[in-house]
Amino acid sequence: MCHRYDFQSSHAINIEEAREYCLQLNGVVEEQPFGPDAAVYKVMGKMFALLSLNEIRRISLKNTPEKNIEIRGQYEFIEGAWHMNKKHWSMVGLDVVLDQSLVFELIKESYDLVVAKLPKKLKEELNNL
Repeated sequence: MCHRYDFQSSHAINIEEAREYCLQLNGVVEEQPFGPDAAVYKVMGKMFALLSLNEIRRISLKNTPEKNIEIRGQYEFIEGAWHMNKKHWSMVGLDVVLDQSLVFELIKESYDLVVAKLPKKLKEELNNL
């Protein structure tokens, strides 16, 4: 069941809200290639989010190097993503973020960045889903 979220809401986001938001985006699938403690979200086979499902609640998201520098300087709960290329991936600590719209915005930016880099054929397939 998909929910459309109110981007004006400002309560701490939980794992299920982040998961449902990722899954409502066009063409997204959820996989667990790293085991039961992490959910990977892909569009057309390309990863755009990694959600921790264990006691350390965080989500890793892709962005441009410039945007990653900006958001890490702006928010203390955003840092370079563990085990990822820190130039392109940031990790958001979900336990401390109080504005769910920020998390949804960053998820959407990550998704859009990955979609923009898809080959033309895959973009067409995605648009036809």
